[in-house]
Amino acid sequence: MGILNVTPDSFSDGGQFSRIDSALRQAEQMIADGATIIDIGGESTRPGAKEVSVKDELARVIPVLKAINARFNIIVSIDTSKAAVMSEGITYGAGIINDVRALQNEGCLTVLAQDQGVGICLMHMQGLPRTMQHNPHYVNLIDDITIFFQERILACTQAGINRSRLILDPGFGFGKSLEQNYSLLANMAKFQCLDLPILAGLSRKSMIGNLLNREINERLAGSLATAIIAAQQGARIIRVHDVKETVDALKVLEATTINR
Repeated sequence: MGILNVTPDSFSDGGQFSRIDSALRQAEQMIADGATIIDIGGESTRPGAKEVSVKDELARVIPVLKAINARFNIIVSIDTSKAAVMSEGITYGAGIINDVRALQNEGCLTVLAQDQGVGICLMHMQGLPRTMQHNPHYVNLIDDITIFFQERILACTQAGINRSRLILDPGFGFGKSLEQNYSLLANMAKFQCLDLPILAGLSRKSMIGNLLNREINERLAGSLATAIIAAQQGARIIRVHDVKETVDALKVLEATTINR
């Protein structure tokens, strides 16, 4: 899954792809590099990020979604927590709704229950982006996240959403300390008990920068390491900025696994 942020303030590439022409060039490059899903985000969810209005998010996301679908044959994911953006995204051909709030906002379950074709990614986050990194606490990290997923899966099925449409994202960097993030990475395989695909999004995150003392543009090696570990832990989707390098690394892992 290649990341395409059409925001002015995303932590890694804010402002680079806010124009349709630059967004299309980036999408084309990621597809050429091996991405099979493009994830469009119109609201930054970095720690401390400000909320974006529905109007502004729609203005950022929908023209890019329409342009990509008109030009390329690829699954497009919309990274949003707003029911109105989800609805418009589905109308214009989004194949996945990727929600950091796991459809907890008003109206989201209803919108997704009305369209049975689109995939849904439910992410775990403790708190909200503005405050999530202020002393996150868990009784038991893996058990607490597992219970959260079970509750959200139940909410979805009770709303009429088929369980087979769901993808789970444990939410690296979303309300987790440095130590908690690496414990989560080491224990991701435990979420396979839920029998749903797991998405891992670790690319260029502060858990890499803080561990290695690397700036955002110096985190490729760390990002590749986390992608490999996540895949070994059973992640089915790896969400990244650096598609070409990650695809190469995963091909080496795949060849090694096949020939073991």
